[in-house]
Amino acid sequence: MPRVVHFEISCDEPERAAQFYADVFGWKINKWDGPEEYWMAHSGGDDTTAQPGIDGGLMRRTEMFPSTVNTIDVPSVDDFIAAITAHGGTILMPKFALPGIGYLAYFKDTEGNTLGIMQADSSAGAR
Repeated sequence: MPRVVHFEISCDEPERAAQFYADVFGWKINKWDGPEEYWMAHSGGDDTTAQPGIDGGLMRRTEMFPSTVNTIDVPSVDDFIAAITAHGGTILMPKFALPGIGYLAYFKDTEGNTLGIMQADSSAGAR
């Protein structure tokens, strides 16, 4: 069953937000070395202590992403895009590859909430 596996918090000043979440909750936040301006947020235990919950990221606030976004793990982004549109949802950003991670798309549900769907695939974006 698909479940929420990642969160994203939109920020006006990601560096300031990263410091806030690190100071308040003890999260480890590092700027991502990828092609987009993004900060990875590790909110769980270290490699030796499993804690419930999910990790996420901080991103600069945009019109498309004005608030917090949760991402749902799915077996096929293509199949779920079809299901989302068939049930009244709207695709905001079509499927794209995150190299070495998987495929991601963003959508709006029938209530106007923005969410992501992610298909894990380490070969995504490989040439």
